[in-house]
Amino acid sequence: MLQEYGAGWAPLPVFADRAALPTLTIVTDSVDSDSLFGGVGTALVVGAVAASRLNARLRLVTRTTAPDPAALGQIIKAHRLEFNGPADFAQMPLRTEKPLPVGPDDLILTTSWWSTRAVLGSVSPDRVIYLLQEDERMFYPYNDMRLRCAETLREAGTRVLVNTQLLFDHLADGPDFLPGLRERGCSFEPAFPAFKRPQTIKAHADGKKNFFFYARPNHPRNLYWRGLEVIDRAVREGLLPADEWNFHFAGHDIRGIELPGGVKPKVWSKMPWARYADLISQMDLGLSLMDTPHPSYPPFDLAASGAVVITNTHGPKVSLDQWSRNIIAVPPSVPDLVDAISRGVALACDTETRFANCADDRIARDWESSLGPALERLLSLRSR
Repeated sequence: MLQEYGAGWAPLPVFADRAALPTLTIVTDSVDSDSLFGGVGTALVVGAVAASRLNARLRLVTRTTAPDPAALGQIIKAHRLEFNGPADFAQMPLRTEKPLPVGPDDLILTTSWWSTRAVLGSVSPDRVIYLLQEDERMFYPYNDMRLRCAETLREAGTRVLVNTQLLFDHLADGPDFLPGLRERGCSFEPAFPAFKRPQTIKAHADGKKNFFFYARPNHPRNLYWRGLEVIDRAVREGLLPADEWNFHFAGHDIRGIELPGGVKPKVWSKMPWARYADLISQMDLGLSLMDTPHPSYPPFDLAASGAVVITNTHGPKVSLDQWSRNIIAVPPSVPDLVDAISRGVALACDTETRFANCADDRIARDWESSLGPALERLLSLRSR
């Protein structure tokens, strides 16, 4: 019974291959064309950049589904990386007995607390880099899973690479801080090279503006129902009249959506990366919520492409002005978010100010310069 329960974090079977070439191995659940957004895509980017810096082979190991080699190519192209090194792909299903060869100079990049726990069961912590992209304790109520997650986050000796300084500060100094994180970890700011600053903000052919909602009903931290509540009120109050705005909802498992006045949003699901980037480039105003300290990626996607975007505050996430003045962050109450939409509409229609804000943003667009210092520090920790 316990073996079945703990299969997801049971020790990863490995064997020492002393003749192996240096390899950077990414261990994650799945990688396919439908999972290239956000954290999974970032893991591939970090792995590719780290492998290049180490002059190492890149190996992608998935646990739940077979890896799609084309996905790596799509990410490298979309994020404008220069990676020409060798790459291998392997699936290691849960409860597999086939071991993974690990060479004397290998590093393993883990992407969740359970993949980290599995790797630490068979590999020394000084050979592991834990890519942490959220306070994963927030995924759970207070239960066994949360306890195991917290124990892994506190694991001494494991180097931790944290996605954004905001999240790092929360984890290092927040009310439930991780001891020693500042000594064994560091942060990086994500880059958004696929989303170019517009040369000008053009009118759409139908004369309307485009409103975007990041709609994920099966991901509670994205506050799907609060978002719908806010959009419903904004439409009823005349802030987003249907004769002036087109509505676009992006996410999975969105069914039967109809806004006041019989307006049916265009629903986008399981888009290829290039199609998603093209869609984002056509938006004028967006609503993207994330009830965690991490700012999430859609606000940056939208702002980097010239749109105005409304998001919510949480803990140390009180403002995103340091990245773009086109990102409006407010508390996640209905009145605050509706007021933010009113301000967002005004800014979206003020194309001169909106364009100037985009031209002056501080959103990173190059992964090498964004990741470089953090990777150098983490790699230097291994040699101490």
